Amino acid sequence: MTAESPESRVRMALGVVWLLTALLTARQAAAVLRLPPGERLTELETWIGPHGVLRMPGPLYENGTFTGTPFAGLVLKPLTRSAEQSLGVFWTFGTLLLVVALGFAVARGLPRPVSGRTRLFAAPVAISLMVLSLPVRNTFTLGQTSILPVLLVLLALLPQVSARRSGTLIGLAAALQPTALLFVPLLWLTGRRRAAATAAGTFGASSAFAWALLPHDSATYWVHHLAGAGLGGPANSLHNQSLHGLLLRWGLSGVTEVAVFAVLAVAVAVIGLRRAAHYANDGQLLLAAALTGCVAVAVSPTAWLHQQLWILLAVVGRAGRRQTDRMVWPTVVVLVMTLSSTALVPRIDGVRVIGENAPLLAALAAACAVPFLSRKSPWWDRAVPAEFPDPAPSSAPRRWIPLLGFWRRPLSRPNLLLELLLIRVGYWAYSAVRLPAAGARGNAEEHGRQILRLERMLLMDVEYAFNHAVVKVPWLESAMNFAYTSFHFLVPLVLLGWLYRRRPAMYRWARTTLSLTTLLALIGFWLYPLAPPRLMPGLGFIDTVNGPQDLDSPEFGALTKISNQYAAMPSLHVGWALWCAIALALIAPWMWLRIAGFLYPLLTVVVIVGTANHYLLDAVGGAAVVAAGFGLQYVLLGGRPQRDPDRPAPRRAAEAPDQDPLPVPGLGAMSRVFGATDARRS
Repeated sequence: MTAESPESRVRMALGVVWLLTALLTARQAAAVLRLPPGERLTELETWIGPHGVLRMPGPLYENGTFTGTPFAGLVLKPLTRSAEQSLGVFWTFGTLLLVVALGFAVARGLPRPVSGRTRLFAAPVAISLMVLSLPVRNTFTLGQTSILPVLLVLLALLPQVSARRSGTLIGLAAALQPTALLFVPLLWLTGRRRAAATAAGTFGASSAFAWALLPHDSATYWVHHLAGAGLGGPANSLHNQSLHGLLLRWGLSGVTEVAVFAVLAVAVAVIGLRRAAHYANDGQLLLAAALTGCVAVAVSPTAWLHQQLWILLAVVGRAGRRQTDRMVWPTVVVLVMTLSSTALVPRIDGVRVIGENAPLLAALAAACAVPFLSRKSPWWDRAVPAEFPDPAPSSAPRRWIPLLGFWRRPLSRPNLLLELLLIRVGYWAYSAVRLPAAGARGNAEEHGRQILRLERMLLMDVEYAFNHAVVKVPWLESAMNFAYTSFHFLVPLVLLGWLYRRRPAMYRWARTTLSLTTLLALIGFWLYPLAPPRLMPGLGFIDTVNGPQDLDSPEFGALTKISNQYAAMPSLHVGWALWCAIALALIAPWMWLRIAGFLYPLLTVVVIVGTANHYLLDAVGGAAVVAAGFGLQYVLLGGRPQRDPDRPAPRRAAEAPDQDPLPVPGLGAMSRVFGATDARRS
């Protein structure tokens, strides 16, 4: 039996990636076409439907539904002849083709030279990311045309495109979306002045042509609405991710808001276009286009969701000199462009504004602050490598462990920003999985009766007696309520923070185990919804933490709005507490701390039973998922690290400070965030 060649493995992986890409695109098309006619391609329907504005004899902007340029109206006019039931199918698949073409344009625009694998996988990965992104999904649902200007600009900036063709494409893109005019100064700053002049001329000719045919509409759009400002929804909506929208949401208005917006817009345009020109001259044309597009998002009067695709394209920038920091910026961009604001930042006063304006903040960071590497940098091709543990000896038992032998766990401290983002998104996913099962009340109560019958058989049904004994001692009840509501998150977070700071290699091992434990618990919540004792009707349990619950109400009180009350088996209170105890037993330097860690899960069992939040068997389930989490981590990734360096490694010669070519105020702080000045820590 011959071993499989590396080329065949690459071809197989490429086939799998293309298959996943095809499934994602097909799912997106099906999701749009399954919508009822009134909810499908809503903006397209208001333009070219049977009663659309482009069919009506009156002005384009009379009813406020059409927000495109007059030239876009002329382009879309011919489609009114095809506004029948099948139009949605053709439009959806036409949009898919535009996304595919844009994916290939992105692959062609990557800075040369690129490796063979990058060249093969770039297009399907780009298409998949775009299909998953919120701007493209919004474009599909609404029937927007915002992908076309992006495609025209990227085709214009390809190296082999002539100046005349490049200028024509950008001019047409600007005629469809005026913010594309920012690419004219980019062409000028990069020495392509003939292309810049052609772009300006094409834009002027297209707009003049539309003005000649539609003078009233052109005057309305360009003069009365100042290039479309004010069309569409209210500018202070959260969907408007521009500086103008942010200032309006902060309460500024009138002349003051206009003046502040003008100053900020000019500053962002100057800094962003200067950086874009630098990276264009460096051979990173795709990054230059993305940065210019991010400037357009920030300085536009309105930047709706379907116009924010430029932010996703900024994922191509390389930021960070260490290998462990290279994924920070791409992860931030992908999460911002694919998840809702509540998934990134909790709805808590003081920080929710970050999640609500995450696309704008990402655009500003890309345009003005993130220290992307130059191709001339010594770290462009060779990032500072991470330190890995020595490989296990070949004579070690169980040679098939770990199953994921290629996934080596570094000894260095991971990037803090990336860790915090993944923890937040992981908790959001955890909450999202816990909530849906709340509707199965009858099923959960039947499972509760099963647990009680089993405990009676095992002579361990002590929950009722202990719960009522706790209620009779007020100070004990208060102490247990405090422990239940405080320690569950506080203790694991403190332990993770200490491990991150003092034992980074152990932190990676412990964090992975905790994640696997929680994932296994989520499967248990999904497969076996269980009503805790306090929600079992007619049994007399007392909810000491939340007070009486109205079980006859469909919501059982306000508490069910924030969490799934039927996620009792297994008990993650016990599971996380036992994880803390095992981690402390392995790394705690003092015996008293190990003893405290051993007592913590025992105390947790007492608390969850005394407050009527869990059965004893839930605690057994919590211990089981912890054991399974540690076992699964060992099988997949191997044992815990044998050494955890406490002192920083000597500085390598290749880690000398790099001179940043773009001195921007505040850039040092962003460099530290993305690891650019943190190469000495390995």
